[in-house]
Amino acid sequence: MPTATPPRLSAARERILDTAFSLFYARGIRAVGVDLIIAESGVAKATFYKHFPAKDDLVVAYLDKVDGVWTGQLKEAARAAGESPAAQLVGLFDALGSACRREGYRGCAFINAAAESQPGSAVHDRTVAHKSAVLDWVRDLSEQAGAPDPQALARSLTLLLDGGLASGSLDASPEAPAVARECARALVTASTGASV
Repeated sequence: MPTATPPRLSAARERILDTAFSLFYARGIRAVGVDLIIAESGVAKATFYKHFPAKDDLVVAYLDKVDGVWTGQLKEAARAAGESPAAQLVGLFDALGSACRREGYRGCAFINAAAESQPGSAVHDRTVAHKSAVLDWVRDLSEQAGAPDPQALARSLTLLLDGGLASGSLDASPEAPAVARECARALVTASTGASV
């Protein structure tokens, strides 16, 4: 029996989303209007609204795309650190170094979006969902690494990660990611006894 292939996203939807991705991240969500996105993406207004009936629908789709990219980078950095969950907890901070050195870096897209949205809105809820998913993943790694209180270690590490993302934007200090990684190493070692 043949397997069904997932439906292909329309080229117009992808152009709108790619345009929004660039503009929202560079300028901020509130500063970018629908008319600018329509003009920059080269789609008709009716096409835009067919795919995104409201701006918040587009913002949530943008955050979904950012989530896929950033979560992928975190998990790839963790896997590159080796098989040990303790090493992966430290290794995930290598994604921070790559992100902060990127041209046009403006900090964490989720923190930025949360600052521009109202609690309880779809956009704010999406930011919370992303942060919760990262926390859950780091907590699972912390448990696998043998941390006696995996929730506390995960919370500490994700706060450190968010602080590193913010520092990369605020002061653009090139050593911030390395300092965050060393702090993570100290936290993981103290909590698990693993030498990483």
